[in-house]
Amino acid sequence: MRASDVNAVLDVLARAGIRVWIDGGWGVDALLGEETRAHNDLDIAIEHTDVERYREAMRSAGFEVVWRGYATTRNFVMADTAGREVDAHLVDRTVVVRDANGVEVYGPNGLAYEVGSLDATGVIAGRTVDCLTAAFQVRSHTGYEHDADDARDVSALCERFGIPVPAQYEHE
Repeated sequence: MRASDVNAVLDVLARAGIRVWIDGGWGVDALLGEETRAHNDLDIAIEHTDVERYREAMRSAGFEVVWRGYATTRNFVMADTAGREVDAHLVDRTVVVRDANGVEVYGPNGLAYEVGSLDATGVIAGRTVDCLTAAFQVRSHTGYEHDADDARDVSALCERFGIPVPAQYEHE
């Protein structure tokens, strides 16, 4: 996904009145204010109540649901014939609960985004976008076997925002 592809998707969703938070690799680049690497897809968070309007808006733009092994009712991918993929993560900001670690998260009708994690803005190709905070992005890149893109993303965020480097990335 190029920056122009991201902006095209955001235009479609803006016309449909759907609020979007940029997550994943593009979320990192939005926080950094520049495209730092190639991206296979666009990860976004949307309100769980917007899911049907989201699907309809994306279908009208030529996207269809493609099921991946990790797809759930709260997280799914839509792709078009050009190979552009958008991974939608649903969030339910109407309810706050505590997770197993005592952290306040949004729920229960979406993924467990930490309260406050959706409070950042960034820039993609000159466009100001809502996105996940740098601290949350770093925390969400831990606890799994990471790849070189993850390492670059975490390193860049930690350096730019003065965030301590997580232990699993210390020797990268």
